[in-house]
Amino acid sequence: MNVYVAEFIGTAILILVGSGVNAGVSLQKNYFQGGGWLAICVGWALAVTMAIYAVGDISGSHINPAVTIGFAMIGAFEWALVPGYIIAQFLGAMTGAALVWLHYLPHWKATEDQSAKLGVFCTSPAIPSKYANLFSELSGTFLLLFALSFLGPNKFTEGLNPLVVGLLICMIGLALGGTTGFAINPARDLGPRFAHFLLPIRGKGNSQWSYSWIPVFGPLLGGALGTLSYQAIFNQNIMFALYPCVLAVVVLIVLAIREQSENADEK
Repeated sequence: MNVYVAEFIGTAILILVGSGVNAGVSLQKNYFQGGGWLAICVGWALAVTMAIYAVGDISGSHINPAVTIGFAMIGAFEWALVPGYIIAQFLGAMTGAALVWLHYLPHWKATEDQSAKLGVFCTSPAIPSKYANLFSELSGTFLLLFALSFLGPNKFTEGLNPLVVGLLICMIGLALGGTTGFAINPARDLGPRFAHFLLPIRGKGNSQWSYSWIPVFGPLLGGALGTLSYQAIFNQNIMFALYPCVLAVVVLIVLAIREQSENADEK
């Protein structure tokens, strides 16, 4: 199988299972309604696990542009493959979201809450705050890539690696996900957000495009910092992390100052 097709299939599986759990928890008149945050975290963990089992031996099962770019930045992945991987991931995410829409077709009409419908597809902040929301996505994806980097050298029983990665996703969701819904994956958020925008979902409301840059930019920056920081700390190559760390600090400071200024103007 072609590696791009593998990434497409892997990401489609990720969204079909993960967003499927979101739909079960959020949409009215289904048996899993109200399943709660633990169910969501476990569901997404199992979604990642199954995607890795499906295509890990073919494409590495990145299923996440932050992973693809993060590994490319340290020379662990070919830059020439990056554009094709990212396109396949976004298309796979849109396809998975469309399948979830079809599966729960009668339940969209039964659900009046527009935010619940949007939450099936993509993330949104519990408390809107550009600085805090960006930092949440950045830190969650930093932990993901940093952990993937140090998990790599460890030798697990054959076939156990996907389960370990799934536990990592569940841990991030439980520990850090309550603020923004832990996208930690630009394709996971932006692909289904486009699907929400395009699909004829009854009473869906808007797709919150004003927020959409945060679960894209935050994970990309956090993922790059995660892999580069691993190189700086464990391989003692400080230059790997110097420039992106400075960039991240500058971006966060600018956003913090801007948000404080906006809050002051509102008062």
